[in-house]
Order: sequence, then C-alpha cells, then structure tokens
Amino acid sequence: MYDVEQFIDGVWGRFGDGAEIVVEDPSEGTPVSRSPVATEANIGTAVKSAREAAPGWAATPAAERAAALRRIADALAAATDQVAEAQSAEMGKPLAGARAGIAAGVATLRQYAELGPVHRGRALAGDPAALDLMAYVPRGVVAVLTPWNDPVAVACGLLGAALVTGNTVVHKPSERCPATGALLARLVADEVPDGVFALLTGDGGIGARIAAADGVDLVAHVGSTDAGRAVAEAGARTGAKVLRENGGSDALIVDEGVDPRWAAQQAASGALANSGQVCVSVERIYVHSTMAEPFVEELTGHCSGMRLGPARDPYTELGPLVDRRHRDRVHAQVSAALAAGATARCGGRIPDGPGAFYPPTVLTGCTDDMAVMRQETFGPVAPVMTVGSFDEALSRAAASPYGLSATVLTRSMDHAQRAWRELPVGTVKINSVFGGAPGGAAHPRRGSGEGLGFGPELLDEMTVVKVLHLQAPGGPDGRW
Repeated sequence: MYDVEQFIDGVWGRFGDGAEIVVEDPSEGTPVSRSPVATEANIGTAVKSAREAAPGWAATPAAERAAALRRIADALAAATDQVAEAQSAEMGKPLAGARAGIAAGVATLRQYAELGPVHRGRALAGDPAALDLMAYVPRGVVAVLTPWNDPVAVACGLLGAALVTGNTVVHKPSERCPATGALLARLVADEVPDGVFALLTGDGGIGARIAAADGVDLVAHVGSTDAGRAVAEAGARTGAKVLRENGGSDALIVDEGVDPRWAAQQAASGALANSGQVCVSVERIYVHSTMAEPFVEELTGHCSGMRLGPARDPYTELGPLVDRRHRDRVHAQVSAALAAGATARCGGRIPDGPGAFYPPTVLTGCTDDMAVMRQETFGPVAPVMTVGSFDEALSRAAASPYGLSATVLTRSMDHAQRAWRELPVGTVKINSVFGGAPGGAAHPRRGSGEGLGFGPELLDEMTVVKVLHLQAPGGPDGRW
C-alpha cells in the first residue's frame, strides 16, 4: 500500500481533515494507494506559498532552471522501475507501456531544459533613438491538473515547460494515480527551492477549486471534456489563462485500394493501445465499401488474438481498464450499440473474475446516432461504419463535437491533401495512426480543448509578452 503525502510550502505531510481516497488495483481489485483530500486551507497555503516564491524563481537564471530540469530528468530515469510499478498498480497500464511513458517524460524534461534558456522575445522597428522590445516573462503561479491515462509523460511536459520559464507550480495528479504523482513530485521537489512546487491530492472537485483559486495565473488541464469546461469557466471568473487538452472521438478513414491487413493492424493499434485509454485513440472507423469485409475480418482476427492479463504480467498485451466504474461506461455504450442493431464481431461482454478487464471489441453496422460513434468511449472498442465514397467518409468524420486528431489510410495523394485541409482537428495523420516528429504543438478544437501542445510553443503559452519602450529622458540634455 502506498501512503501518499502532500507537499505544501516545502513540507511533506498528510495534510487535510482526515478524508482520504483509496485506489484499487484494476487487475485484482485490491487496495494499492491511499491519499489525503486537500482542504480549502491547504489550497490557499499552497497558492500563497507559490506566489511568494514566484519573484525569486523568475529571477533565477534560465540556465539554472534548466539545470534543475536535467537533474529531475536524470532522477526520473533512475527511478523508472519504481514509478512504473506504481503506475501499473494504480491504473492498470502494462509495465512496458508504463516504462515507455516515463521515458517520454524524461525526454520531454530534457527537451525543455534545452529550449528554456533560448526562449526569446523580439525587437521592434521603432524610433532609432529608442529601444522597443517584446519580452517574454513568467505568468506567475501555474496550476497543473493531469490525467491518469499517461500521468508521467503529461505531467513532465506541463511541469517542465512551466518551471523552466520561471513559473511556480501547484500540481494535482488524478485521484486515480496519486502515488505515481507523488513519486514524480518528490523528484521535482528535491531540485527546486521551497514554495516553487507544491503537490495537492484529491478528486476532481479539488482540481476545480485549485483552478478557481485566487492567485492562480494559468491553469493547464488535461482530462475529460466536462472537467475541462468547468476549468474554463473558473478561468473566466478569475481571469486566469486556461490551456486544455480534453476528450476526443478520433476518426480513422480506410480508403479504397489500401492493403486490408495493414489497415487492420493500424486500426487495432489505434483502438487498443493502453486498452483504448489514450486521448488520440481511434474511436470511429469509416471504411470504403470495397474494403469493408476483408478489413473487418483482419481486424477481428487481430483483436481476438490479443492476450488480456494483469498489468504486471510481462506477457500481457492488453491490461484492464482503469476501474470498474469506467468499464461500466464503456460497456453501456457497446450494449446500446448492440441494442440499436450493431453486431459484435468479437468481444462485447464483461468477462468473469476480478479486476476491470474488458475484451477487444469490434462492432459493425454502426450508425451516426450511436454513442460509440459520437461520444468518447475511451476503451478497447473499434466501431466500424461502411461508407460509399471518400467524400462521405470525410463528411462523417468531420461531423463531431470533438476536434483532437484523425487518421487517413490512403494511396491517393489527392485524398491525403484534402484530408489535412478539410478535417477540423488539431492533428491529421496520413498512413500512420501513431508517430510523427517530436515537438508538434497542435491546437485541439471544439470539445477537445484549446491552446495546448508539447512543442516549443508551450513555452509561449506559459509566459506572457511584456512590451518595453525605452527612450532617453527629455529636457535640455536629452541623454542618460
């Protein structure tokens, strides 16, 4: 059992009023961590401490802040096994996937350690007798609210960008993985002055209170659409800037003429990675009628052969969902689709036994009005709709309240060009569900959020532009 402490004003402790959250291992149903629930007083103290520490941290040379990030990255790399074990126990990600997420977090910290000291402003062309500058300065106190599905990688991106640009941070990890968040937090706290970083724990209500706290200048939130909208409303009331990456219902278009086996492998990878619990999971598949049957046969065969098992079993290919409550939501969408006429080519039933396991599920005969095609499912479900043309696929893919990303598998350059121009999403991937160069900073749209990406542009988001006009004094001398 992990006993999680909070970190406030340079002190670790089980602060609060005695309330706590117990997390169960989704593979076995046994308790694995317990964490205190922050109070209003805890939040106020953490924000006040961060605000008092902000001027000193902002005045710290950028190279020193970058050096702190490098030390955090090195410490996290050394603690990979320990952090991966906690993550697997709390949210069910297989160990290999947990280690991969930690490696991504280490790389992101090192990326921002390099980018931070060279983040720069601009000189303006004004009166030659004066000096005009646009300078980036820290925003102040940043509230970082992170999710359970990839807790280390996401936190490293947001914490790294905020700290290296001179902001102080109040961090709340998801209530589903407080021990994972606390292990990372200890590595951060060891390398920055007291007050620069705080860790608070609690449920979504605590996150909303942190976002609404007086003294917070920016809120960075990665999580559900509903929670993101609540954070945006809080920012509108307090004046804090809000960055959000929220839910998605990402489309995959399978164009005519592509290899069905390859297309099915791409679809399975996109729908099943992390048991479908990825922001950019494939959630809707539109396949050309000429490709439909061979594609579905290959996809069904691939999904049926996946090995479900406990997260810490090295032979597991698909771990459990994060908890049974979430599994119930996933199954409710599947059951509703089946009742409305869809067919389960595989999966679709809750297995017997402990844990929150759910089998890979392929649904055919899906329609636009089914929840699996219009809402975020966030599970190992691949709903398929047959379309008669690429135009129809584009139109249906675009008709969504979300706008995170989309993938197109095609042999047509014309279709590829149309897809990236016409799909109203932040990222369009052609012929690869995952992958791409590092540093992309797409802006999600609609219900998927706004203004967040993990490239160099995140440094801009974490800072504010201050304009300086510097001119010699007037009077008879007219000089300094």
